[in-house]
Amino acid sequence: MDAEGFSAEQIDTSRPHPARMYDYYLGGQDNYEVDRTAAERVIKLLPDIRLAARENRSFMHRATRAVVGRGVRQIIDVGTGIPTSPNTHEVARALAPDVRIAYVDNDPIVSAYAGAKLTNEGNAGFVLADLRDPEALLRHPAVADLIDFDQPVALLLVAILHFIEDGEDPAGIVKTLTEALPRGSYLVLSHATHDFHDARQLAAVRDVYKNATATLTLRPRDQVAAYFDGFELLEPGLVQPPFWAPEAPVPNDPVLRGLGFYCGVGVKS
Repeated sequence: MDAEGFSAEQIDTSRPHPARMYDYYLGGQDNYEVDRTAAERVIKLLPDIRLAARENRSFMHRATRAVVGRGVRQIIDVGTGIPTSPNTHEVARALAPDVRIAYVDNDPIVSAYAGAKLTNEGNAGFVLADLRDPEALLRHPAVADLIDFDQPVALLLVAILHFIEDGEDPAGIVKTLTEALPRGSYLVLSHATHDFHDARQLAAVRDVYKNATATLTLRPRDQVAAYFDGFELLEPGLVQPPFWAPEAPVPNDPVLRGLGFYCGVGVKS
Protein backbone atom coordinates (compact mmCIF):
# COMPACT_ATOMS: atom_id res chain seq x y z
CA MET A 1 0.00 0.00 0.00
CA ASP A 2 1.22 3.53 -0.73
CA ALA A 3 0.61 6.68 1.33
CA GLU A 4 -2.81 7.17 -0.26
CA GLY A 5 -3.94 3.60 0.50
CA PHE A 6 -3.54 2.11 -2.99
CA SER A 7 -2.37 -1.44 -3.49
CA ALA A 8 -0.13 -2.37 -6.41
CA GLU A 9 -3.13 -4.02 -8.09
CA GLN A 10 -5.04 -0.74 -8.04
CA ILE A 11 -2.31 1.15 -9.91
CA ASP A 12 -2.92 0.67 -13.63
CA THR A 13 0.35 -0.04 -15.42
CA SER A 14 -1.34 -1.87 -18.29
CA ARG A 15 -2.04 1.34 -20.20
CA PRO A 16 0.17 4.36 -20.80
CA HIS A 17 -0.46 7.33 -18.53
CA PRO A 18 0.07 10.87 -19.90
CA ALA A 19 2.01 11.95 -16.78
CA ARG A 20 4.45 9.10 -17.18
CA MET A 21 4.73 9.68 -20.94
CA TYR A 22 5.52 13.34 -20.20
CA ASP A 23 8.17 12.19 -17.74
CA TYR A 24 9.71 10.15 -20.58
CA TYR A 25 9.63 13.15 -22.96
CA LEU A 26 11.55 15.08 -20.30
CA GLY A 27 14.15 12.34 -20.00
CA GLY A 28 12.89 11.03 -16.68
CA GLN A 29 13.12 7.47 -15.35
CA ASP A 30 9.79 7.20 -13.53
CA ASN A 31 7.83 5.45 -16.25
CA TYR A 32 6.96 1.96 -17.43
CA GLU A 33 7.56 0.03 -20.63
CA VAL A 34 3.98 0.68 -21.74
CA ASP A 35 4.56 4.44 -21.30
CA ARG A 36 7.89 4.37 -23.16
CA THR A 37 6.41 2.42 -26.06
CA ALA A 38 3.54 4.89 -26.44
CA ALA A 39 5.82 7.89 -26.04
CA GLU A 40 8.19 6.60 -28.71
CA ARG A 41 5.27 6.24 -31.10
CA VAL A 42 4.40 9.90 -30.48
CA ILE A 43 8.04 10.97 -30.91
CA LYS A 44 8.20 9.25 -34.30
CA LEU A 45 5.05 11.06 -35.39
CA LEU A 46 5.96 14.38 -33.76
CA PRO A 47 9.76 14.67 -33.36
CA ASP A 48 9.54 18.07 -31.65
CA ILE A 49 7.44 16.74 -28.75
CA ARG A 50 10.48 16.38 -26.49
CA LEU A 51 11.50 19.98 -27.14
CA ALA A 52 7.89 21.10 -26.60
CA ALA A 53 7.83 19.31 -23.23
CA ARG A 54 11.10 20.92 -22.14
CA GLU A 55 9.98 24.38 -23.26
CA ASN A 56 6.64 23.93 -21.52
CA ARG A 57 8.47 22.97 -18.32
CA SER A 58 10.71 26.00 -18.66
CA PHE A 59 7.64 28.22 -19.08
CA MET A 60 6.21 26.81 -15.85
CA HIS A 61 9.41 27.70 -14.02
CA ARG A 62 9.48 31.27 -15.38
CA ALA A 63 5.77 31.76 -14.69
CA THR A 64 6.16 30.51 -11.13
CA ARG A 65 8.99 32.96 -10.53
CA ALA A 66 6.87 35.72 -12.07
CA VAL A 67 3.85 35.22 -9.80
CA VAL A 68 5.98 34.79 -6.68
CA GLY A 69 7.87 37.93 -7.66
CA ARG A 70 4.50 39.69 -7.75
CA GLY A 71 3.80 38.72 -4.16
CA VAL A 72 1.91 35.42 -4.38
CA ARG A 73 2.69 33.10 -1.47
CA GLN A 74 0.30 30.23 -2.17
CA ILE A 75 0.01 27.99 -5.22
CA ILE A 76 -2.33 25.23 -6.37
CA ASP A 77 -0.54 23.10 -8.96
CA VAL A 78 -3.09 20.88 -10.75
CA GLY A 79 -1.78 18.05 -12.90
CA THR A 80 1.49 17.86 -11.02
CA GLY A 81 2.76 14.83 -12.89
CA ILE A 82 5.80 12.77 -12.00
CA PRO A 83 8.04 14.98 -9.83
CA THR A 84 10.95 16.33 -11.89
CA SER A 85 13.35 18.67 -10.09
CA PRO A 86 13.17 21.56 -9.87
CA ASN A 87 9.53 21.19 -8.91
CA THR A 88 7.13 24.08 -8.37
CA HIS A 89 7.88 24.45 -4.65
CA GLU A 90 11.64 24.45 -5.30
CA VAL A 91 11.33 27.19 -7.91
CA ALA A 92 8.97 29.26 -5.76
CA ARG A 93 10.93 28.92 -2.52
CA ALA A 94 14.16 29.99 -4.15
CA LEU A 95 12.50 33.43 -4.14
CA ALA A 96 10.26 33.18 -1.09
CA PRO A 97 10.78 30.33 1.42
CA ASP A 98 7.32 30.80 2.94
CA VAL A 99 5.36 29.84 -0.19
CA ARG A 100 2.65 27.22 0.47
CA ILE A 101 1.81 24.72 -2.27
CA ALA A 102 -1.00 22.23 -2.82
CA TYR A 103 -0.12 19.69 -5.48
CA VAL A 104 -2.97 17.86 -7.26
CA ASP A 105 -2.90 14.81 -9.54
CA ASN A 106 -5.15 11.85 -10.29
CA ASP A 107 -2.37 9.28 -10.72
CA PRO A 108 -1.75 7.07 -7.65
CA ILE A 109 1.84 6.60 -8.80
CA VAL A 110 2.38 10.36 -8.53
CA SER A 111 0.99 10.22 -5.00
CA ALA A 112 3.55 7.55 -4.13
CA TYR A 113 6.33 10.01 -4.99
CA ALA A 114 4.70 13.02 -3.32
CA GLY A 115 5.92 12.42 0.23
CA ALA A 116 9.54 11.95 -0.82
CA LYS A 117 9.82 14.61 -3.50
CA LEU A 118 7.06 17.19 -3.08
CA THR A 119 5.77 17.50 0.48
CA ASN A 120 8.73 16.49 2.63
CA GLU A 121 9.85 20.07 3.30
CA GLY A 122 6.61 21.22 4.93
CA ASN A 123 4.09 23.87 3.85
CA ALA A 124 3.13 21.59 0.95
CA GLY A 125 0.42 19.01 0.50
CA PHE A 126 -0.64 16.48 -2.10
CA VAL A 127 -4.23 15.89 -3.21
CA LEU A 128 -5.16 12.74 -5.10
CA ALA A 129 -8.09 14.17 -7.03
CA ASP A 130 -9.45 14.54 -10.53
CA LEU A 131 -9.64 17.90 -12.28
CA ARG A 132 -13.01 16.78 -13.66
CA ASP A 133 -14.46 17.28 -10.15
CA PRO A 134 -13.25 20.78 -9.29
CA GLU A 135 -15.61 21.21 -6.33
CA ALA A 136 -14.16 18.16 -4.59
CA LEU A 137 -10.67 19.39 -5.36
CA LEU A 138 -11.35 22.74 -3.71
CA ARG A 139 -12.97 21.09 -0.66
CA HIS A 140 -10.12 18.65 -0.06
CA PRO A 141 -8.61 19.06 3.43
CA ALA A 142 -5.08 19.35 2.07
CA VAL A 143 -6.19 22.37 0.02
CA ALA A 144 -8.25 23.87 2.85
CA ASP A 145 -5.36 23.51 5.31
CA LEU A 146 -2.83 25.23 3.06
CA ILE A 147 -4.71 27.73 0.94
CA ASP A 148 -6.34 30.91 2.25
CA PHE A 149 -8.85 31.93 -0.41
CA ASP A 150 -9.03 35.43 1.06
CA GLN A 151 -5.49 36.03 -0.22
CA PRO A 152 -4.15 35.86 -3.80
CA VAL A 153 -3.51 32.37 -5.14
CA ALA A 154 -1.65 31.19 -8.22
CA LEU A 155 -3.54 28.38 -9.97
CA LEU A 156 -1.32 26.31 -12.26
CA LEU A 157 -3.05 24.39 -15.06
CA VAL A 158 0.05 23.51 -17.05
CA ALA A 159 -0.34 20.94 -19.85
CA ILE A 160 -3.44 19.41 -18.27
CA LEU A 161 -6.61 20.76 -19.92
CA HIS A 162 -5.90 19.03 -23.23
CA PHE A 163 -6.61 15.78 -21.38
CA ILE A 164 -10.15 16.99 -20.65
CA GLU A 165 -12.58 16.20 -23.46
CA ASP A 166 -15.02 18.81 -24.76
CA GLY A 167 -17.94 16.83 -23.35
CA GLU A 168 -16.39 17.11 -19.87
CA ASP A 169 -16.75 20.92 -20.02
CA PRO A 170 -13.17 22.17 -19.57
CA ALA A 171 -14.35 25.79 -19.64
CA GLY A 172 -16.77 25.08 -16.81
CA ILE A 173 -14.04 23.35 -14.83
CA VAL A 174 -11.75 26.35 -15.17
CA LYS A 175 -14.58 28.72 -14.25
CA THR A 176 -15.36 26.75 -11.08
CA LEU A 177 -11.73 26.85 -10.00
CA THR A 178 -11.10 30.49 -10.88
CA GLU A 179 -14.34 31.74 -9.29
CA ALA A 180 -12.95 30.49 -5.97
CA LEU A 181 -9.90 32.76 -6.33
CA PRO A 182 -9.90 36.32 -4.99
CA ARG A 183 -8.95 39.35 -7.05
CA GLY A 184 -5.22 39.64 -7.57
CA SER A 185 -4.87 35.88 -8.08
CA TYR A 186 -3.11 34.40 -11.10
CA LEU A 187 -3.91 31.73 -13.67
CA VAL A 188 -0.86 30.00 -15.18
CA LEU A 189 -1.95 27.85 -18.11
CA SER A 190 -0.52 25.99 -21.07
CA HIS A 191 -2.36 23.86 -23.61
CA ALA A 192 -1.51 21.73 -26.65
CA THR A 193 -2.82 22.94 -30.00
CA HIS A 194 -3.29 21.71 -33.56
CA ASP A 195 -2.44 25.12 -35.03
CA PHE A 196 1.13 24.29 -36.07
CA HIS A 197 1.20 20.69 -37.32
CA ASP A 198 -0.18 18.54 -40.12
CA ALA A 199 -3.67 17.27 -39.36
CA ARG A 200 -2.86 13.66 -40.33
CA GLN A 201 0.18 13.68 -38.05
CA LEU A 202 -1.91 14.88 -35.15
CA ALA A 203 -4.71 12.40 -35.83
CA ALA A 204 -2.15 9.61 -35.45
CA VAL A 205 -0.87 11.16 -32.21
CA ARG A 206 -4.41 11.33 -30.84
CA ASP A 207 -4.83 7.64 -31.71
CA VAL A 208 -1.88 6.83 -29.43
CA TYR A 209 -3.53 8.66 -26.56
CA LYS A 210 -6.83 6.88 -27.17
CA ASN A 211 -5.17 3.79 -25.68
CA ALA A 212 -3.86 5.78 -22.68
CA THR A 213 -5.66 6.57 -19.44
CA ALA A 214 -6.63 10.00 -20.85
CA THR A 215 -7.36 11.06 -24.41
CA LEU A 216 -5.86 14.12 -26.09
CA THR A 217 -8.00 17.07 -27.23
CA LEU A 218 -6.07 19.74 -29.12
CA ARG A 219 -7.60 23.20 -29.28
CA PRO A 220 -7.03 26.38 -31.32
CA ARG A 221 -5.73 29.63 -29.92
CA ASP A 222 -9.14 31.28 -29.44
CA GLN A 223 -10.41 28.41 -27.29
CA VAL A 224 -7.28 28.48 -25.14
CA ALA A 225 -7.57 32.26 -24.78
CA ALA A 226 -11.17 31.87 -23.56
CA TYR A 227 -9.95 30.08 -20.43
CA PHE A 228 -8.55 33.44 -19.29
CA ASP A 229 -12.00 35.03 -19.14
CA GLY A 230 -11.97 37.41 -16.14
CA PHE A 231 -8.17 37.64 -16.17
CA GLU A 232 -5.87 40.23 -17.67
CA LEU A 233 -3.05 38.53 -19.55
CA LEU A 234 0.43 39.60 -18.57
CA GLU A 235 2.86 40.49 -21.33
CA PRO A 236 3.60 38.99 -23.80
CA GLY A 237 0.08 37.52 -23.81
CA LEU A 238 -0.82 34.08 -25.10
CA VAL A 239 2.20 32.74 -26.98
CA GLN A 240 4.19 29.58 -27.56
CA PRO A 241 6.34 28.57 -24.57
CA PRO A 242 9.76 29.77 -25.77
CA PHE A 243 8.37 33.26 -26.26
CA TRP A 244 6.78 33.79 -22.85
CA ALA A 245 9.07 36.17 -20.94
CA PRO A 246 12.29 34.49 -22.09
CA GLU A 247 15.36 35.08 -19.96
CA ALA A 248 17.58 35.37 -23.04
CA PRO A 249 16.96 36.25 -26.70
CA VAL A 250 15.12 33.44 -28.47
CA PRO A 251 16.85 32.16 -31.62
CA ASN A 252 15.02 32.73 -34.89
CA ASP A 253 14.41 29.02 -35.22
CA PRO A 254 11.41 27.70 -37.21
CA VAL A 255 11.30 24.63 -34.94
CA LEU A 256 10.62 26.86 -31.92
CA ARG A 257 7.94 28.72 -33.85
CA GLY A 258 6.30 25.42 -34.72
CA LEU A 259 5.89 23.99 -31.23
CA GLY A 260 2.30 22.96 -30.64
CA PHE A 261 1.61 24.69 -27.33
CA TYR A 262 0.13 27.97 -26.17
CA CYS A 263 0.83 29.40 -22.74
CA GLY A 264 0.05 32.48 -20.72
CA VAL A 265 -0.34 34.02 -17.28
CA GLY A 266 -3.31 36.13 -16.27
CA VAL A 267 -4.15 38.19 -13.19
CA LYS A 268 -7.74 38.23 -11.92
CA SER A 269 -9.28 41.64 -12.21
